[in-house]
Amino acid sequence: MGDAHIVGWGHTRFGRLDDKSIEDLMVDAAREAIGHAGIDPAEIDGIWVGNFNSGLIPDGFIASMALQIDDALRFKPATRLENACASGSAAVYAARDAIRARSARKVLVIGAEKMTAMDTAGVTKALSGASYQREESGVSFPQVFARFASAYFQAHGDHSATLAEIASKNHMNAMHNPLAHMHKPFDAAFCRTVSDRNPIIAAPLKLSDCSLISDGAAALVMVLDEDASGFDNAVAFRSAVQVNDYLPMSRRDLLAFEGPAEAFRRAFREAGVTVRDIDFAEVHDCFTIAELLVYEAMGLALRGKGRKAIDDGIVQRGGRTPVNLSGGLKAKGHPVGATGVSMHVMAAMQLTGRAGGMQREGAALGCVFNMGGSGVANYCSILEPVRSVR
Repeated sequence: MGDAHIVGWGHTRFGRLDDKSIEDLMVDAAREAIGHAGIDPAEIDGIWVGNFNSGLIPDGFIASMALQIDDALRFKPATRLENACASGSAAVYAARDAIRARSARKVLVIGAEKMTAMDTAGVTKALSGASYQREESGVSFPQVFARFASAYFQAHGDHSATLAEIASKNHMNAMHNPLAHMHKPFDAAFCRTVSDRNPIIAAPLKLSDCSLISDGAAALVMVLDEDASGFDNAVAFRSAVQVNDYLPMSRRDLLAFEGPAEAFRRAFREAGVTVRDIDFAEVHDCFTIAELLVYEAMGLALRGKGRKAIDDGIVQRGGRTPVNLSGGLKAKGHPVGATGVSMHVMAAMQLTGRAGGMQREGAALGCVFNMGGSGVANYCSILEPVRSVR
């Protein structure tokens, strides 16, 4: 069976982009990706679009907006994928599956979301649609992850300082990412302290513990591996695993983060690697407590000991396994449907030595972890360059 190689990418700036519609964002990112790959749009066999929406904008049928990219795409199949905050990775994986099945040889993947046209209360309500309505209706996602944080604190002590270190790390990393939503460094002392600028959102989580409401899009061109020899930027999937867990929080152990942990285990096993082989990771820090739990789920620290990954410098810029060199969802931004595609773009940039100020020197193996809901839809990719940059 052949596999997909990433050979081109595009990425808009993330942020409050009042002058850009969802269609504009899709077109901008995709045209950049097609140009970067250096292919004729007529060669594209299919288009997959990751988009959550859930009422964020009136346009609930956006897949064919991709045909605005180029007239040569008219009559190409185009499909929208939705899997909460992992909608982007759902599109990546569906497009990869088409290549592996040889029903397509060249594909376009787009992840996009327009969030800032709605006020914060409206966005909060829209995002809450990704929870189990029978039991969790009316519970916002800050409140959902506050439950994770409260359970963690009860079991392992107050880790507010740890969450502040994670937030500060990611804001500092975003300073090196020109595409990031927020370019403001916040030290751990600010992130640790409740203030007018950093109020409690859902105890114990403060504003600095929450990811950003953003607009943006990212895109990938992928081709069948046997067609990838003429491309300068080819990146291969060493493994790609999707694991879904129960939707009701009541059926899960909040401290075990079992869905993410299983996704990492399967992805590492399929790739034939351990966490110590990973040179960097882009992970789903929708809230700082999520990143802390991911350290433990992926094996960077023992359960309840996630802070050691911070204290020992493992996840820091320059550490053994730096996490979220892009700034993560916390500071790069989190336009929901774009996030999974963006993570794969950031990893491809790292693995081809094209990440600029974000670059991890000699990066040869990268990990992407994108999560939908509260650890429900879990996607883990292990990526490597076709031509080593070492």
